[in-house]
Amino acid sequence: MKTLINCLLLLVLCNACLADEDIDLARVSLHEATQKILNDGNKRVLGATTVTIDGREVHIIKVLTPDGHIQHYKIDAETGELIS
Repeated sequence: MKTLINCLLLLVLCNACLADEDIDLARVSLHEATQKILNDGNKRVLGATTVTIDGREVHIIKVLTPDGHIQHYKIDAETGELIS
């Protein structure tokens, strides 16, 4: 009986660990967000950082456009969606 309880406890703990890994895999890294912006056109990245805005992580990417303008892109680190 004790062995059965230990096995069940181990199974529950393993599932909890796997759930955490799934959450981490869904996140978008700063590198991935930068590549997403670069793939949208002929731009040059001037800088990139991750900050917390209103309790959520946001990747901010500063780029130089082909016509010489500077743009800032905000990418939600959880979803990968463009914020502004």
